[in-house]
Amino acid sequence: MAADEDRYLVPGLVRGLKALQCFTPETPNLSLKDISERLGITRSAAFRTVYTLAEMGCLIHDQRTNTYAVGPGILRLSYGYLATREIVEIAQPELERLRDELNWSAHMGVLDGTSVLYVLRIPAKYADMSIVHVGSRLPARNTAIGRVMLADLSTDSLVSMFRSDNAALVRGAISMTEVLTQAKADHGAEAIVHAGNFEAGIASVAAPVHDITGRVAAGINVTAPISEQHLAEIHGPVREAVVRTAKRISRLLGWQETTAEHAK
Repeated sequence: MAADEDRYLVPGLVRGLKALQCFTPETPNLSLKDISERLGITRSAAFRTVYTLAEMGCLIHDQRTNTYAVGPGILRLSYGYLATREIVEIAQPELERLRDELNWSAHMGVLDGTSVLYVLRIPAKYADMSIVHVGSRLPARNTAIGRVMLADLSTDSLVSMFRSDNAALVRGAISMTEVLTQAKADHGAEAIVHAGNFEAGIASVAAPVHDITGRVAAGINVTAPISEQHLAEIHGPVREAVVRTAKRISRLLGWQETTAEHAK
């Protein structure tokens, strides 16, 4: 279906995004006439689009040349993507080393509302039973990796988050009080350990990854099928290795252990 036939598209938003795409390394400065011609619309329609983008800081108007250039607002729009990409690139070799050390599958996730969005997966060499893949979304409240991130949020943030997605409470058959109580109990923990709590037959150990501000920007975990050997190691060498790796990734992101206390 063509874009102009899709009733779910917002024409003004589409036009604004197309206007931003007109700016390239070869054409960093464009006049209103340039933009209207590239979009195939009237100058008055182009003006409304460009004016809105300028008010949002996405375009800058140079009155001397009467041209426009991309503004700092674009950086704000792309920050979440760029920050996540940076964390993934830094974390991948560290998680590969962790996987090789333990022979457990390793993952990284970021908080996406009341869910964990998995952005990195390093599978173990044995058959991996986990349901987690890159792009998977699982309820943060029920997963070890989600709990380390929820524990960093304030009470007001948690209440606002779960009220805006009340279905998450319904799906999990939990109350707001249970969410807050769990987050308070988890706050400040170096690691969270699960043994079949969410995925039957799967053990998991998760630890928080801090950014330069000291806030928890992501979480990492390792998973393996529950066995006597794995259960014997989960609170000892496995937990220690996960915490050590999370701290190393955090330091590579500019975090210092004292920073986290100042941010709270």
